[in-house]
Amino acid sequence: MPLHRIDPHRTRLRNALSATLVALACLLAPCGTLAAWAAFGLADTGRYVGTMAPLAADPDVRDAVADAVGDEVVRELDAGAADSAADSAVGPFVRDAVRSFTRTEAFRVAWEAGNRAVHDAVLHALRDDAATRGPVTVDLAPVTARVRQRLAADHMPFAHRIPVEHTEVAVVPAGEVAGLRKGYHVLDAAAFWLPLAAVVLAVTGIAVAACRRRALTATGLGTALGGALLALAITIGRRLTLADLPDRLHRPAAGAVYDALTATLRTASWLLLALGLTVALASWLTTLRPRRAPAAAPTAVRAPTPSPPRART
Repeated sequence: MPLHRIDPHRTRLRNALSATLVALACLLAPCGTLAAWAAFGLADTGRYVGTMAPLAADPDVRDAVADAVGDEVVRELDAGAADSAADSAVGPFVRDAVRSFTRTEAFRVAWEAGNRAVHDAVLHALRDDAATRGPVTVDLAPVTARVRQRLAADHMPFAHRIPVEHTEVAVVPAGEVAGLRKGYHVLDAAAFWLPLAAVVLAVTGIAVAACRRRALTATGLGTALGGALLALAITIGRRLTLADLPDRLHRPAAGAVYDALTATLRTASWLLLALGLTVALASWLTTLRPRRAPAAAPTAVRAPTPSPPRART
């Protein structure tokens, strides 16, 4: 039977197309992971509050909250006091009382309520296109009331003078709402389409390759590289985020918040790395399996030719 000749031009074309599709798939894998984390992790109020809840027991976070709340309480007392010197004298007692409050169960409840209120307000502004064009605000009066109630129960001087007013605190400036809303809609769509596109491109790239085992190995290595780059981006993002903070004293607290929010993303990056290396290793090991030698064709045994009869004399 005639053997089919392999067209070198067609083989090169298939390999080039396969390499392009696999490279795109490996590029979209970490991007899709990042989009899915932002859309389904950060944008879910229950997951966000559950992620932030353990930080109520973090010493750095408690100290940062105590400093911020204590300074605000002292500022309010000074603004409404007739004798500023007397109120300034109780400033250290106020800060100590607030610091003690952060170690109670009431603070954990207030911390969870505050995070839920802020997240609900931001999420409503991002999802609702008809929302107000002004800044995203949240009313923290219930949290302030809970703090004042706790301080009054501890017989803290001037606790009853802490104002509990329904003041709208801006958490997102008005100029950033429109951009964040557009970015949220993009991430919401990308969280579904990017992972799907990555899988389709990878499968197609492996299918059209002239050597599918080699394409599978390349896909595994590219996925592992994408996971490693995503983990590196998380580390660099942490350093840049903390470097931009004006208050160095609160950088440990900001680092704890950053680590808590990116814990799921960091785990996903290591899973990408492990999955890619496992696929590449398994594909490489199959190439080392010895192939069976083809069975030798049986040789025909020729029967001995009978000698001609001798003539009788």
